[in-house]
Amino acid sequence: MTETAIPQATTDLPAAFAPEKVEGRLYRRWVDAGYFEADVTSDKPPFTIVLPPPNVTGQLHMGHALDHTLMDSMSRRRRMQGYEVLWLPGMDHAGIATQNVVERSLAEKEGVSRHDLGRDEFVARVWEWKDEYGGRILDQMRKLGDGVDWSRERFTMDEGLSKAVQTVFKKMYDDGLIYRAERIINWCPRCQTALSDIEVEHSEDEGELVSIRYGDGDESIVVATTRAETMLGDTAVAVHPDDERYKHLIGKEIPLPLTGRRIPIVADEHVDPEFGTGAVKVTPAHDPNDFEIGQRHDLPSITMMNERAVVTVKGPFEGLDRFEARPAVVAALREQGRIVAEKRPYLHSVGHCSRCDTVVEPRLSMQWWVKVEPLARAAGDAVRDGRTTVHPPELAKRYFDWVDNMHDWTISRQLWWGHRIPVWYGPDDEVVCVGPDEQPPSGDGWTQDPDVLDTWFSSGLWPISTLGWPDRTADLARFYPTSVLCTGYDILFFWVARMMMFGLYAMDGKQPFDQLYLHGLIRDAQGKKMSKSRGNVIDPLEWLDRYGADALRFTLARGANPGSDMALAEEWASGSRNFVTKLWNASRFALMNGATTAIPVPPRDTLTDADRWILDRLDTLVSDVDGLFDDFQFAKACDALYHFTWDEFCDWYLELAKVQIAEGRAEATRAVLGHVLDAVLRLLHPVIPFVTEELWTALTGGESVVIASWPSAGGASADAGAARRIEGVQKLITEIRRFRSDQGLKPGQKVSARLGGLDAAGLADHQSAVATLARLTAPEEGFTAGASLEVALPGASSVVVELDLSGAVDVEAERKRLTKDLAVAQKELAQCEGKLNNPKFTEKAPADVVDKIKDRRETALADIDRINARLNALPLAQ
Repeated sequence: MTETAIPQATTDLPAAFAPEKVEGRLYRRWVDAGYFEADVTSDKPPFTIVLPPPNVTGQLHMGHALDHTLMDSMSRRRRMQGYEVLWLPGMDHAGIATQNVVERSLAEKEGVSRHDLGRDEFVARVWEWKDEYGGRILDQMRKLGDGVDWSRERFTMDEGLSKAVQTVFKKMYDDGLIYRAERIINWCPRCQTALSDIEVEHSEDEGELVSIRYGDGDESIVVATTRAETMLGDTAVAVHPDDERYKHLIGKEIPLPLTGRRIPIVADEHVDPEFGTGAVKVTPAHDPNDFEIGQRHDLPSITMMNERAVVTVKGPFEGLDRFEARPAVVAALREQGRIVAEKRPYLHSVGHCSRCDTVVEPRLSMQWWVKVEPLARAAGDAVRDGRTTVHPPELAKRYFDWVDNMHDWTISRQLWWGHRIPVWYGPDDEVVCVGPDEQPPSGDGWTQDPDVLDTWFSSGLWPISTLGWPDRTADLARFYPTSVLCTGYDILFFWVARMMMFGLYAMDGKQPFDQLYLHGLIRDAQGKKMSKSRGNVIDPLEWLDRYGADALRFTLARGANPGSDMALAEEWASGSRNFVTKLWNASRFALMNGATTAIPVPPRDTLTDADRWILDRLDTLVSDVDGLFDDFQFAKACDALYHFTWDEFCDWYLELAKVQIAEGRAEATRAVLGHVLDAVLRLLHPVIPFVTEELWTALTGGESVVIASWPSAGGASADAGAARRIEGVQKLITEIRRFRSDQGLKPGQKVSARLGGLDAAGLADHQSAVATLARLTAPEEGFTAGASLEVALPGASSVVVELDLSGAVDVEAERKRLTKDLAVAQKELAQCEGKLNNPKFTEKAPADVVDKIKDRRETALADIDRINARLNALPLAQ
């Protein structure tokens, strides 16, 4: 067989992979080449992902890095599989977050507020801030390697998306799905706006539980509250209708302390008679449950504090902040003898504004609402009938729990930055909703609603608005429904459900995405939620700089099990960097040994066992990885790729290939080597794109692995005999290496050996490989079998290995080493037995701790037996 020359390109690879010198250059080349731009005229099957739009104020955090790695992996693989891939990027205007950032900047730099500037000037300043500082995360996405179509980048407040927002608002308003009403909402006294549920973060805070007696004598009743100041707005006390303790009071009125008002005692089944005293104070204007009770019993709603959480009720508490009013009210009640009990500290769940950490105040307010019942029902039906499939399937129940029990959604925000509500009010109480192509009413007395829409309203339209809806664009026709929505399960309720509702409503029942993949959250190494207060937040940008984008991406993908949280430790990233380095070194080694794709792999019947084995293992890998990727099992797919690359290809086939080349089978071996390496690099590319690009182009001379085809299995029947023989070779070499170590031989030290039974085991053709990889030489004249080993192989055969250790081992040095090891093992045994013979330990220690000590004892006994056997086998000193 004629040998081919080693490709000149191999000498171009540096000795080490330097991510910081490669990543930026490669990414710019990919973008400039247009690899990530989707062709709407293509006849390829479409594959579409819309990027969950990060906030314009945001920067890459570890959750983003996970999300983007998985989306990029899916997109790159589908592109290689022949799909027309559109991964559409963009940003969210993030109403509250952005307004807060700009307001702080104005206060610090210019000493002015938004009210000083006025609405138009303030909004102009926000646009200026966005143009100058917004979108840092987009540059960080490039650093991570996101293969998004930058030519289609969108922003939730650009012209096209604003048109979509106004169109759907008008349509829903006309259809009776949007209405204005006074309801209880989450209110931030600092941000001065209503909040959605997603913008409220709950924590267990210390407070006090105060029990207050309303009324006197037989007509008294005790209620407990953590918000004593709200009693100033009470309009009833509620009890359960079947509670015998209070039946005589139902329908009566009692005096409300400190106010001079009388309030009724009402019967309501919402009250739990087993909780507390079984009686609850009812403050309809400041509690959502109380509001519902008030509606059922036609109770008045008294707003007892203003939008800044300052008490407005006439009297001694007027003008006090809520947290000043609370102890003042308790003190006044205590003075009247109405405090029955006080419990402090009392831990209870308290909602905080996610933007400024202010305690949220439930507040009765006139707001705009979406009537969600028909929309939520449609969103549930789309999953039930299979138009959208949830991965993992067990999270579908959580989705149904939400959409089947959804409450009407408040969509108005008391902000200036955002999509302004397209409703005008006339001088005679007229209300006009204006569509994008309609002129708003003009003349004296006409004013536009001052509020803007919840950010989730516009982001809920993201899958359709980014593709051009409400216009019937080519992109919308080609790329909708999108293929996969990839996001964390934590925003299943808030964003995913809203996209489902809007998409189905606006697109005549056509779902916004065919598959919904929900991944878990990233936690620290101990499984705790990351937070700034705990000091356990991991910055992905630091890991990018320290380990490279490929290592970060592989770390995240290898931990991504559907729906499960990931405990992340830095040693994972270090291990991933080691894997990237291993791949680089192995590929460089293969190229230096002539690996090539320039010649085809010869017919299988002309190949060696090692060649057929690695080709069969590659076919299995391709099939397994395909199935795992299709099932969103990123962790298992990466694990399969890791172990094949490291354990089978690098640790075994490369070594066997080197032997084959030395034996004169160079061309066939180099072809198989090149074929397998080519496939491995393509399989790994979606997850670790940069290093695979460098290696694949060096190996193949191709334009880019980004546009290379995805590997497919060869289709040949697996050679079970070759697999069995290679398994035998691996076991034999592994056991000899272990035996050599036990004999005190250095790893690179060659030793004369005699192998018996290779023919019977079917391994005669592999004697050279065994000898080379186990550092054995042929027996010479005067061979003395100083040590022997019998290795049982697959198929009930065995090989006897005899080693001539004369002159190979420094007997005295080895005896000292073994004696030292024996002392360590004996000390370990004594410590274990000391604990196990101590009843105080065995009776009080947890069972798993006792079991670990027992395991350590067994290991120590085995070590002692092994070391003694080795000492006894050493020749006597001369």
